[in-house]
Amino acid sequence: MALPQDQNKVLLTLSLRCQAVRALLRLYQKMMTSPTLLHSPNRTTRFSGSEKVSNKTGIKSHSTQNREKSAGKGTTGDKKDDKCPICLSDFTNKMQLKCYHAFCKQCLQNAVKALGPICPICKDVFGVMKGNQPDGKITCNKYQSSLPGFPGCGYICITYDIPSGKQTENHPKPGQYYGGTVRQAFLPDNKEGNEVLLLLKKAFDQKLIFTVGASRTTGADNMVTWNDIHHKTSISGGPECYGYPDENYLSRVKEELKAKGIQ
Repeated sequence: MALPQDQNKVLLTLSLRCQAVRALLRLYQKMMTSPTLLHSPNRTTRFSGSEKVSNKTGIKSHSTQNREKSAGKGTTGDKKDDKCPICLSDFTNKMQLKCYHAFCKQCLQNAVKALGPICPICKDVFGVMKGNQPDGKITCNKYQSSLPGFPGCGYICITYDIPSGKQTENHPKPGQYYGGTVRQAFLPDNKEGNEVLLLLKKAFDQKLIFTVGASRTTGADNMVTWNDIHHKTSISGGPECYGYPDENYLSRVKEELKAKGIQ
């Protein structure tokens, strides 16, 4: 009996992660047993330090090795290791990403279907990510009062409105109804806050802000929920209450957006 779509995605995600770890372990073992390291008189020295010093002793730093590997488009010189890191077999219709990691065409297509256009090894985004957020609208209003931790500027109130509806083939339970939501979030009305606002609008247009699943607060199923891009839903109370002050929030949320290809 076929597994539901969400279970298929979970199983494929776990498989990809395990295979990525095995691929990295093989690379590490190969590096540690290479003739350069085995016969170097400086083998016991630390790998840290400048590239300049390492090159004088004949040992290439990790960054130098990585650049040379990239320049060679990922070739290792060892044909027996030239295998797809997902299926661990010889390549079939080999496809190489801009990060120089290569996969079988079918393996990569399966990964994209489950995870989006993200490299299964290094998580580099190589395409436009589209989520399964239901249709809705976003509105923004600005106010003159300040948020805690951001004196001297007003604040931005974002309102997301996602009506209830019926799940599509992109959702966990196609054909079933899902409960909508209205959520508000807050940003400081300064330069960085407005930059984050533009990024959040872009993520909303690409249907990445929300998804359909179990509510993390009530446990109710078939609900519109946040999709791993954190928002400040309170003006005050600090991080424990999803509010301000939180001096690192803007930089954190930009990293979360970058991980989804929004930058």
